[in-house]
Amino acid sequence: MHEFYRRGSLCAMKTPNFYASGGIDRAAHLRSDEQWIKAQIDDQVARVVPVWRSQNLVRPGDPPGGVAVDASRGLLMGAGSVVFLGLIEEVAHFAADFSAYDEPPLEEHGQFRDMRGVGQLLSHQEGALLVYARATIQWHARHQFCGVCGNATISQDSGHMRKCTNADCATQHFPRLDPAVIMLIHDGGDRLILGRQKNWPPGQHSVLAGFVEPGESLEDAVAREIFEEVGVEITDIHYHSSQPWPFPSSIMLGYTARTSDTTLNVARDELEDARWFTRDELLNSPENDSFRLPRRDSISRRLIDDWMNA
Repeated sequence: MHEFYRRGSLCAMKTPNFYASGGIDRAAHLRSDEQWIKAQIDDQVARVVPVWRSQNLVRPGDPPGGVAVDASRGLLMGAGSVVFLGLIEEVAHFAADFSAYDEPPLEEHGQFRDMRGVGQLLSHQEGALLVYARATIQWHARHQFCGVCGNATISQDSGHMRKCTNADCATQHFPRLDPAVIMLIHDGGDRLILGRQKNWPPGQHSVLAGFVEPGESLEDAVAREIFEEVGVEITDIHYHSSQPWPFPSSIMLGYTARTSDTTLNVARDELEDARWFTRDELLNSPENDSFRLPRRDSISRRLIDDWMNA
């Protein structure tokens, strides 16, 4: 693995957020080397991370484990999109889409499960690898046709680009992310704001979040979203960390900020409720249907935990 991935990628964080920095060397310089890619598969050196209808293959058990199966040309011929993910301990890993199968394949290896249900039970490296595979396969599924002229696209650069098949267009399409800001708003003391949406599990609360709009800076998005959702003005906006969140294609950009406004004006069209919580309330959370904190694999929980333990 390159030195950058061993040291530089984690320089800003003592512990990376879940799904981030999972020890994967993306090895972008090898994506266009068709002979090298072919050799990894022909020699059965590589490993395949299967995806079936947005679900990942995991080993059954408690906790489950992420599954990568031995690569072979026969296995990959049964797949749709195939994407070179990178290297783990010098072994090439590929994502492969088996969504065309009516029933989940490869049951001798494990079970296909939604990462939103099992992700927090996996190891950090397993979680990062599986959501990376899921995200790339989802992007291919949603970009089968050119957004410029409507003709079919084909996969190139080992799955990291799709090109329009219309020679007069030939537009190159690259994976895109939906940037979202997520922010912990505190009063400078021992209180913060948490809200909940109607479609969340009973009792679940979280810090507030929203998508960045065109022509908007991240800091402006933080301030706008907070004012829209709870009607307070904020200051002292500071970047905290980021997290890939491919459900389906977001990158979460975490911030903290302070407000001196004590009264909340909750936007009921966006939130079921929002209010101030004290540090003691959160430290003594019952974690049941009356109140629970966000799931442990989320940046929302990371923001709260870091604030509580500051």
